[in-house]
Amino acid sequence: MRTNTVLRFVPPLKHVLPCILIITLIVCQPVPLKAQSASAPLKPEPHPAIQPESSLAPLPAGTGTGTGTGTGTGTGTAAPLKIAPTPSLFLATAETPPQPVATPAPAVAATAPAPPTPAEAAGTDASVKAPPVKPEPTSPPTAEAALNLPLVKSVIYTALEFLGPRTLEYHSSREFTLWGLGALTALDPALSLDARGADVRLLSGQTTLLSRPAPVATNDEDWAQLAIAFIAAAHDHSDAVRQTSREELVQAFFDELFNHLDPYSRYIGPTSASTDRHARVGGEADAGISLTRKGRDIVVSAVNANGPAWTAEIDVGDRLLAVNTKLTSGQTVEAVTHWLQGDEDSPVSLRLLSPGRRKGHTVVLRRAKVPPETVFAFASGSLVVLRVTAFSSDTAEEMSQYLDQATQEGGLKGLIIDLRGNRGGVLQQAVTAAALLLDRGVAAVTDGRDAQANHIWAVQGGDMTNALPIAILVDGRTASAAEILAAALADHRRAVVIGSSTLGKGLVQTVAQLPDEGELFVTWSRVIAPLHWPLQGLGVMPQICTSVGDTETTHQLHTLAHGQLENQPAVLAARAARFPLPVSRILAIRKACPAALGTDRDIETARSVLENKAWYKTAINAMPEDPAALPSAIKE
Repeated sequence: MRTNTVLRFVPPLKHVLPCILIITLIVCQPVPLKAQSASAPLKPEPHPAIQPESSLAPLPAGTGTGTGTGTGTGTGTAAPLKIAPTPSLFLATAETPPQPVATPAPAVAATAPAPPTPAEAAGTDASVKAPPVKPEPTSPPTAEAALNLPLVKSVIYTALEFLGPRTLEYHSSREFTLWGLGALTALDPALSLDARGADVRLLSGQTTLLSRPAPVATNDEDWAQLAIAFIAAAHDHSDAVRQTSREELVQAFFDELFNHLDPYSRYIGPTSASTDRHARVGGEADAGISLTRKGRDIVVSAVNANGPAWTAEIDVGDRLLAVNTKLTSGQTVEAVTHWLQGDEDSPVSLRLLSPGRRKGHTVVLRRAKVPPETVFAFASGSLVVLRVTAFSSDTAEEMSQYLDQATQEGGLKGLIIDLRGNRGGVLQQAVTAAALLLDRGVAAVTDGRDAQANHIWAVQGGDMTNALPIAILVDGRTASAAEILAAALADHRRAVVIGSSTLGKGLVQTVAQLPDEGELFVTWSRVIAPLHWPLQGLGVMPQICTSVGDTETTHQLHTLAHGQLENQPAVLAARAARFPLPVSRILAIRKACPAALGTDRDIETARSVLENKAWYKTAINAMPEDPAALPSAIKE
């Protein structure tokens, strides 16, 4: 029975590794746009190590890649890299609806009551009671007061300005606005829009609540103003709309708008957007450790290799006795975690007790904003397994550190990169990870309507592992940036992919921050793999399919032992696919290896392939070297 050993690699954090990266780099960082102004195009922000390079030639004509003027090039050192945080390659938390503010009743002048007369004191008919004063009825707040209409208009205008030039297919401001205003009907089915004539009308049943001339289809400002007028009218006439908070209304507007686009374009409200940004680039500054509770003790459950605790050699299993002299015994994990957080670079004192020791020790750290740890390494005999859970801002650097240490140890016969369940993340990180394992070549091509979305992501430099055999594990949840890495290494005959068909998310999102601090994620390009096939819908077809059952997987290995790859027809069919691809063709190709969750059999299969050089060579050589090598019958 084989066992896995967790590796603790402590490489220098600022060494330079022999890997050169050439990419046409555009950093799709959140772009804060100002309302009422022309949208500034997203400009490339190259990595500091990347210098201009003019030697990169575009792909041949007819490959399906973009030919816009947005393609640029650059060179640089790729390990370890500090890439600027970027959005994913790619729910607002609704607040309590505002309560109506009661209008105070007019003040009534009062005088001191006169002493009661004898008759009044006796309770006779001489007693006269004044009628009660009734407060004036209150009215609900106006849309202006309840929704902050200037802010909502600014959000809609900024969104229209950003969407116009960037969506994969052209749509006018008219379309975007009318789609978004469909939210009014979703909130109150009694409301409807009629835009069939020269005017746009808001109706409640058969009654017209508001009618406005339709602006020019491409005028962002006028359509934003029309949207606000219709939202205000709906608010003033509909109880359902009045009970909707501003955040809920904006969310509903964009939900309805994006229902007409691809499944990955979306709006994220301010609260969730802040959480999402923290997940990409690190949130509160802290010590870089995770905690768990055992009895009354707080124990270190994980140490982030990117954080200050790692270099201080704090280990999993250490008991955390105190934080800044505050005792942790009996405290909740949440409370102690909060104690660890603070301003970036501020000191925090930890009192620790290591297993087997009788005396504790104190460590003083400087808090840091730590990106989430996404790479975990295990030794399995002569193989190393790198489990990559996502592609965040430091993933490629984490991989480079583990690879550097593993290759220096000696005796390494193979590398397993486990991408099962990896939902993707930052596109640039996937390209950089490919650069660590490829000598040269195109890692991916992105093709969109905006010239700045069109890029050839190419790498050149040095394979850190010196051509070490690689197996990549994928499953039906492997998506986005993870698929880009798997496709790049497989298409370049650099790795054998094992598992099931992947999700097939081959669309790239760019992101903009809106005036309400929410974010727009807008799909603006498609991903084309090195052999020119589209990732979207199709996904990565593995060379060895394990989702067809243990018996069939064993049969594939026997076939491999006889010098043939059983799944080669499906692999070649996938590589011969070209955009646009009918859904029927996608389903026919994917049927050969249905998407499924990964199992332990995947690891065992990878071991078998990596430990047998002949099997590995057969699986690698079954891949075409270039599109011209694909059989003509498959191309058709």
